Amino acid sequence: MKAMRAAVRKAKVKTVISFVLRWNPLFATLKRMIADDALGAVYYVETDYEHDIGSWWSGYEWARRKDLGVSAFLTGGCHAIDALRWFAGPGEFEAAKVVEVFAYAGGYRKGKTGEFDYITNTFKAGVPPLEYDGLEVALIKFANGAVGKVSVNFDCIQPYTFPVKVFGDKGTIRDNRVWSHKYPGQKSWVTIPSIQPDSGDVTHHPFQGEIDHFVECILKNQESHCNLDDAINTHEVVFAALECYKTKKAVKLPLI
Repeated sequence: MKAMRAAVRKAKVKTVISFVLRWNPLFATLKRMIADDALGAVYYVETDYEHDIGSWWSGYEWARRKDLGVSAFLTGGCHAIDALRWFAGPGEFEAAKVVEVFAYAGGYRKGKTGEFDYITNTFKAGVPPLEYDGLEVALIKFANGAVGKVSVNFDCIQPYTFPVKVFGDKGTIRDNRVWSHKYPGQKSWVTIPSIQPDSGDVTHHPFQGEIDHFVECILKNQESHCNLDDAINTHEVVFAALECYKTKKAVKLPLI
């Protein structure tokens, strides 16, 4: 990543890293609400990437391998890390900076040749195993004082889900439900009828919005909120978690 960053800076080109959920309609709505003080000061965020990846997925053969997929956080859970940073940032187009990480890894699938296929709702045997832990959980400290918890779970027996919780001193978000000081006399959660990040099918993802944003950055000669420099902080959490498993100590950022 150091070499990539150096090459980008030398070439003076624009970059957008594909943390595509930043363009998800629900995420966009929630970020506008956070920027509009619907939650007040955000002090705690939780995000989880719960996806029982298996042999049904065309990318499974490389993703399951330690030498290629590396870890559950790197293979898919980095999207939850990026979402955690995104919702911890106070501005509409601002992600919070991670400064410290402590993590645990576990689960049960590593080295086992069975899997659950949530598409067919069946258990299968004789499947090439994951070569790394399918569960990772990290505690995060942000530069702005907020705290976060993020997990990736490849071992879950369920369809894909991407839970989000954001807690502020004036309101709370739980997925597409909001409790806020902006709604005086509120007696129940306000539900936002928007597209949620509840599908692992990439055709469900807002790539058009991402590409439109990239083109706009080029045409207007402006940097993206999701450029390489920003994405490095997300990936540093992945690497910090791996370091923590070795040292059993909290890891301070930056690493790169």
